[in-house]
Amino acid sequence: MARDTAEAEAGMKGITFPAWHGKHYVTLAELLVRLGSFGLDLTWRVEFDEIVDPRCVEMERRSAAAGMDTLTLLSLTTPFLQLIDAKARGFAGDELVLVLTEFDSSVWDVKAVDERVLSELRHQLPGCQGPLSRGTSLWTEP
Repeated sequence: MARDTAEAEAGMKGITFPAWHGKHYVTLAELLVRLGSFGLDLTWRVEFDEIVDPRCVEMERRSAAAGMDTLTLLSLTTPFLQLIDAKARGFAGDELVLVLTEFDSSVWDVKAVDERVLSELRHQLPGCQGPLSRGTSLWTEP
């Protein structure tokens, strides 16, 4: 299953954008809301490299079982929850369709099977680019 998930994720298109827009941090909750109806019926599995809040423990516990629905995940990420190195995978049935990865509390990487999701997020969020690999900075001069 893990290899299948990694292969599915590798085949997705994605965008990357800064997690900080001035003094505003784009939270996982905000991303879930911005997904609109696309994210509503997904089942989520979330993993963390760094536990920053007791809610992270609950998200991992629920992820270890059958995952959680979007509204449950949303309830665990609000109010304001800033993440450090986290990945939320959204499944439609058994198919991985969306991956939200937060790197070091500074960059979000969004991968999706549906290009329309990425297109909509490009319009909603400033600074979107193609996907970056870990360690790549959005702020280097061209």
